[in-house]
Amino acid sequence: MYRVGIFAFDGVTLLDVSGPADVFHHADPEGRFYSLELVSQAGGTVRTSSQVTLADTVPAVEAQPYDTLIVAGGPGLVRPDLDPQFLSTVAALSNPARRVASVCTGAFVLAGLGYLNGRRASTHWRHSHRLAQWFPHIAVEPDVIHTRDGRYMTSAGVSAGIDLALAMVEHDLGADTAREVARELVMFLQRPGGQSQFSSALTGTVASSDLLREVMDAVVAHPGGSHTVTSMAAQVGVSTRHLNRLFKTSVGLSPTQWLEKVRVDAARGLIMQGYTVTKVAIMCGFGTDETLRQAFARQLGTTPTAFRERFATTAQPQSEVRGHEKTP
Repeated sequence: MYRVGIFAFDGVTLLDVSGPADVFHHADPEGRFYSLELVSQAGGTVRTSSQVTLADTVPAVEAQPYDTLIVAGGPGLVRPDLDPQFLSTVAALSNPARRVASVCTGAFVLAGLGYLNGRRASTHWRHSHRLAQWFPHIAVEPDVIHTRDGRYMTSAGVSAGIDLALAMVEHDLGADTAREVARELVMFLQRPGGQSQFSSALTGTVASSDLLREVMDAVVAHPGGSHTVTSMAAQVGVSTRHLNRLFKTSVGLSPTQWLEKVRVDAARGLIMQGYTVTKVAIMCGFGTDETLRQAFARQLGTTPTAFRERFATTAQPQSEVRGHEKTP
């Protein structure tokens, strides 16, 4: 019997708790292999960030040792100095556990305890840079859905907790069981691509100079323009070598690499609005479907068509609807 404890607290994200809980329930509806328990610092009722309450959580001091402890996430955990008593409660619960995991921003709890030092870890894409900045001894993997390093597992944001739990079920009960659970929940057993499919490629990009900011703002405003390293350098009156140096220092990418990211980011938005792949390729400066496909493969590990099938709206773009209405 695997005893699984999910640690909750006031302000916890509901799906961080309910997602993994549903995975374990569907994997073992009769309770032969998993014993699931919600545990909190003081026990009793916990109010989630969405104001839904979780009743009858077990007080941490009364909890029996867990085989697996999962620390759920919540907005209030994104800080480098969590309450020492809160951390000590999690430490007491996790010490006897065979496997300790976090969902989303729960990684900040494991980081605060020093568990992730010298290890790989993931968290919500929006907070990956903070985790890396505040805890420099952690090898943060910002584009991974979930990671395992030793007895510690961490996942990306919110729904990635379901992926995390599926990986646990696969390890415990086998791939067939995990696959059936994934089918029941209408999920991928192994989700294709990384967090970059859901997040903006431009997040965290900060220009270190007014000159560079001028170049970047112009490209972001018109990603489909005829931008080249030469034209961008000429715009601000510097050499291409100097522009390359500015980009490498400030962004960590070459101008060409950054330009592709901007264009892919713009393409994602247009695809999600329902534009055709061919039109997106033209609007975002790629020119051809094939060039767009190659860029998507490099940046997102998928194709424009696969991305559209998963994320695009079913509504027709308004500009295309208006254009159609004007056609005789």
